[in-house]
Amino acid sequence: MNIQDITGTYSIIGKNQDEGNLSYNGTLTLSLDKNDRIIAVWLINGDQFQKGTGFFKSNILVINFNYKGEDRKTYKGVAVYKCLTPDILEGFWSEKFGDPLFLGEERCFRIKDIPLN
Repeated sequence: MNIQDITGTYSIIGKNQDEGNLSYNGTLTLSLDKNDRIIAVWLINGDQFQKGTGFFKSNILVINFNYKGEDRKTYKGVAVYKCLTPDILEGFWSEKFGDPLFLGEERCFRIKDIPLN
């Protein structure tokens, strides 16, 4: 698998980095910059945008991400995905000020275009 194989948009389901492991869903869009580095954009629960940049090697994707919280503070973290196939990513993530006893989790499934006949 190469880096171009994983670009596109994925539907995600995840669990937060806390004791309650609250579930969320959304989308993750992966694209490439001019140097073939990953650009990631998440839309969580329809209203929270997160962005990040990263790299890909040996079917492992690592993304440093950040977002503005409801309190207008910037939160940062890292997400690590095992690319099981070009259509399925499985990962975990942690924020700098998240609960250190837990990791967040995500599963990503490629959204494929459905031909209109």
